Amino acid sequence: MHQRKWLACACVLAALAVCAAQAPAQERRTRAESKDMRLLGHHDLQARSGYHPAIIEQNGRWIAYVGHHGGRALNPLTGVVETNGTSILDVTDPRNPRYLAHIPGEEGEGEAGGAQMVRACNGRVLPKGDRAKTYLLRTFGLSAQEIWDVTVPEQPVILTTVEKGLRDTHKNWWECDTGIAYLVSGVRDWRVRRIMQVWDLSDPAKPAHVRGHGLPGHQTGSSGAIPPFLHGATSSGPQGNRVYVAYGTNRDGIVQILDRKKLLEGPKEPTVENLLHPQVARLDMPAFIGAHTTLAVTGVDVPEFAKDDRGQRRDFVFLVNEAFRNECMGEVRNMAYVVDVTDEKNPFPVANFQVPEDSGNFCSIGKSKKSLAISNCRAIRSGDTP
Repeated sequence: MHQRKWLACACVLAALAVCAAQAPAQERRTRAESKDMRLLGHHDLQARSGYHPAIIEQNGRWIAYVGHHGGRALNPLTGVVETNGTSILDVTDPRNPRYLAHIPGEEGEGEAGGAQMVRACNGRVLPKGDRAKTYLLRTFGLSAQEIWDVTVPEQPVILTTVEKGLRDTHKNWWECDTGIAYLVSGVRDWRVRRIMQVWDLSDPAKPAHVRGHGLPGHQTGSSGAIPPFLHGATSSGPQGNRVYVAYGTNRDGIVQILDRKKLLEGPKEPTVENLLHPQVARLDMPAFIGAHTTLAVTGVDVPEFAKDDRGQRRDFVFLVNEAFRNECMGEVRNMAYVVDVTDEKNPFPVANFQVPEDSGNFCSIGKSKKSLAISNCRAIRSGDTP
């Protein structure tokens, strides 16, 4: 009996010693790290998860709009627990961000609620906007796209709901100088959970639908395999006349380059022919590579090619895919890719970039070691000794 008690005490003391030894290591793994940059300021966003930010100059102030995942938290400004939505901050002084307002979002947790995506435009830039106003475009959970009047950031006012009754939303793009918006929306009569809905929001108070767009196989009435759903699109505007679309976030990625003018002015009925009408090129990635986000960087002078007879200037699309797992487990390493689109009908990957594992134990820095001892620590803290 005495031996059993001694063994129990020894186990407790050993576990406590491991807990103490683990503390500095845990601290090293969880503290912030930086390279070639330094922290100027921060705000805890009322303990809401920060997802998509948009920062815009408004009457001499820089205002940040931050979209949140679903959840709930106390808003100290109102004294009310509110559903996560959109945080509005004055970041004119980056060392001292000031929280101005919170717009509640849709009920739900994680990606099923909140108001994750935001874009903002000043009315003086929008072709038909009120020059004295500033407008916020945001998702409302998975079910709607909204426009808010945020001329007075401290007092946001709903202006209109662009579309509602959706089954999904995600990364939108809004051209402030033209008002054209490329909304990621789950229209219920299409076969896939996310397509592109093109809207004319040049007058934010009067949204005008232009068309729906997706890959052949997404549209109502089609059959067979369903291609990966849309994740997001970026536009070069009327000057570049291109829209770059990413499908498949983590696998089966597809990059589609669209002629913007044909997309906006071409036939709207979602037949296979009409969906392909604006397509300039399509790049299908290997099955294990996704297409999360695209961004075109064109007219790049490559120093190495400066003395070449041709090809000194190149056009590129930067493409990233998304990791679903932590610590390099359960999936292929996700990376950023550089696609040469100088000959845009034949896009070709020419480089990739990743965080090297040996640069700081990338794959293991977040792992908890000696899990049994840590479990014992937790048991001791709860009073459940061995």
